[in-house]
Amino acid sequence: MHRYRSHTCGALRPSDVGATVRLSGWCHRVRDHGGVLFIDLRDHYGITQCVIDPDSAAFKAAEAVRSEWVIRIDGRVRQRPAGTENAELPTGAVEVYITDLEVLGAAAELPMPVFGDQDYPEETRLKYRFLDLRREKLHANIMRRGAIIDSLRRRMREGGFFEFQTPILTASSPEGARDFLVPSRLHPGKFYALPQAPQQFKQLTMIAGFDRYFQIAPCFRDEDARADRSPGEFYQLDIEMSFVTQEDVFQAVEPVLRSVFEEFAEGKRVSPSFVRIPYAEAMLKYGVDKPDLRNPLVIADVTEDFARDEVEFKAFKSVIKAGGVVRAIPAPGAAGQPRSFFDKLNDWARSEGAAGLGYIIFDYEQANAVVRDSSEGPISAEDMRAELAQRGAPIVGKGPIAKFIPLEIQKAIAAKAGLKAGDAVFFSAGPEAKAAGLAGKARIRVGDELNLSDKDQFAFCWITDFPMYEWNEDEKRVDFSHNPFSMPNFDHDAFMALDPEDHATILGIKAFQYDIVCNGIELSSGAIRNHRPEVMEKAFGLAGYPKEVLEAKFGGMLNALKLGAPPHGGIAPGVDRIVMLLCNEPNIREVVLFPMNQRAEDLMMGAPSEVTTKQLRELHIRLNLPQKQG
Repeated sequence: MHRYRSHTCGALRPSDVGATVRLSGWCHRVRDHGGVLFIDLRDHYGITQCVIDPDSAAFKAAEAVRSEWVIRIDGRVRQRPAGTENAELPTGAVEVYITDLEVLGAAAELPMPVFGDQDYPEETRLKYRFLDLRREKLHANIMRRGAIIDSLRRRMREGGFFEFQTPILTASSPEGARDFLVPSRLHPGKFYALPQAPQQFKQLTMIAGFDRYFQIAPCFRDEDARADRSPGEFYQLDIEMSFVTQEDVFQAVEPVLRSVFEEFAEGKRVSPSFVRIPYAEAMLKYGVDKPDLRNPLVIADVTEDFARDEVEFKAFKSVIKAGGVVRAIPAPGAAGQPRSFFDKLNDWARSEGAAGLGYIIFDYEQANAVVRDSSEGPISAEDMRAELAQRGAPIVGKGPIAKFIPLEIQKAIAAKAGLKAGDAVFFSAGPEAKAAGLAGKARIRVGDELNLSDKDQFAFCWITDFPMYEWNEDEKRVDFSHNPFSMPNFDHDAFMALDPEDHATILGIKAFQYDIVCNGIELSSGAIRNHRPEVMEKAFGLAGYPKEVLEAKFGGMLNALKLGAPPHGGIAPGVDRIVMLLCNEPNIREVVLFPMNQRAEDLMMGAPSEVTTKQLRELHIRLNLPQKQG
């Protein structure tokens, strides 16, 4: 028999009754039932109930065993007594009577128990991550992550892609986030950078003629943590293709993601097709460039309506005169909500830094009246509205600001927002970016409060036509708004002739850039690349990068483009976020094997850590630490 096991702890079945077996694992739980000990023995594969009584020669050793001790047991498989079977365990019809027991690894008192689903502080969970990973849910998440990555790899290979590995030590480049720098011992004063993404290398792979590349790529960015983003490092499904248009990329990527989500959706529906939404439309209708399409609400712009002379609501008029906008967030069926519903949303808006959310409730005057004989019983508000609609009864607006808005304009607002009697509408007003942002958040909140969002699905969309440039208010100049390596969606000759001071035209340029969004989470950014060196020089020049800076930062890429580059494009869906969605976890740390905390610290390994003076001397580095306060 094998030194440690003849079977795993998830393998035994009724067909094994009578067999002598050997199991090894962790003591998941130890129970004393009147002198008879029950040990639930756990390994990676499952749990087996083991039993021992004073008649066994191993009983004394078993009495010393505690939770999470690692033991080996020998014993006979027997049927569980009738009525004691555990249908929730694959091994639940049998148990093992222990004849011999060996302690392989005793455990000290645990800082957190493994058995059960109790919540523990995240700092404790991260410091003792190896214990946390023994817990069933987290263990299952990590195994699911591996299965999802296997599925992604298989589907990419089936699509004609080949997996490559790109360098980890590379040169620093301005790609939008801070680099992690690695000092060079052999080249004093110089630094490598860990790649924010394999962007340049995957493009160079296309220029080298390999046509279809993919990689489960580690990426490193020195940025703050969020619930859906790990600090420091993350993984993405990095993809690049040659001789393709934007549509070709969509057609290659959609089937991969759709089929992976269908494989692991566990009954949730998956979008049969990915909706295409231009960036400007997304910002108007959803207030954000990563819309959650499970929520059916669509924001409307009602700036023109509130700007009309007949409207007397001065708060919005002053916003519009200052160049701001007014956005309407529909609330279907909200007329039946209590006043506290509207007050609560106003309080929430104030907590977001806004003055509040103005609102109008659209309804019939008699919507809640009883109009039938008492013998027929009271009529519901819904039936009452249907009856009033048949009569052609007028709809009126109610609420704090309704009296300042003439009925005809109220009707126009209702039509734009798709509202009818029994519905309400909230308003967000201010500078366009702030009004859109608040409206987007209010859309989600209203949808959740009214239970309008269909959570039982994965709703995908493509966001397209991103602006190539944006205005950097701090530095008063044009800057890249997305990926600087993207091809502008602009006539070539007109682009090359652009005056760098023509900010209005430059800021209106769109790029062949696109994002994949699922359930309000951005999974990926991608683009058709700028493969023409003269266009790249011009694009960077318009963003304030002189040719010498471009050559210094991206000389390798620029030289490669001058030596025969094919049209190419790609995308890079985030693996961690895909797994987070498919595991139904709100926090990305629940699907990462050994994550850092929000301050980018590895509490288990003690990173980042101080290094010795000798190490610093070898790297020709002297520390200049900030002064401690107080």
